[in-house]
Amino acid sequence: MIPQAKAIKLIEIYFYVCKKRYDEDLKYCCKRYSNNENPVLTDQEIMTIYLYVMHEEQRYKVKQIHRFANEYLHSWFPNLGSYAAFNNRLNRLSEAFKLLVTPMLEKFRPKDCCLDQSLLDSMPIIPK
Repeated sequence: MIPQAKAIKLIEIYFYVCKKRYDEDLKYCCKRYSNNENPVLTDQEIMTIYLYVMHEEQRYKVKQIHRFANEYLHSWFPNLGSYAAFNNRLNRLSEAFKLLVTPMLEKFRPKDCCLDQSLLDSMPIIPK
């Protein structure tokens, strides 16, 4: 189980993915053309798990994300399945994540961010 404040955050992320983004443009990127067109664990749920665990729990490896979801979010996502299936589905959603994150980066970009300049560190790191 997760605390109520984190549960509310999970719900907010789910609604953002489903209502604001998936219905607009993500559903065209995630369309399946197979017998498993309507899987039990939806693409929206996979994206929600990934974003929630990365944001709230600071776990960045897919195996850690799956393990956390399996241990603590199982009551929210009872059809999570195996790590291999989760990883495969996550890899298939890479284009959807690009569409999902681009507006978020634009919205939360700092005001003093200059888009026509970039910084490159040319100093090589020499191991001792």
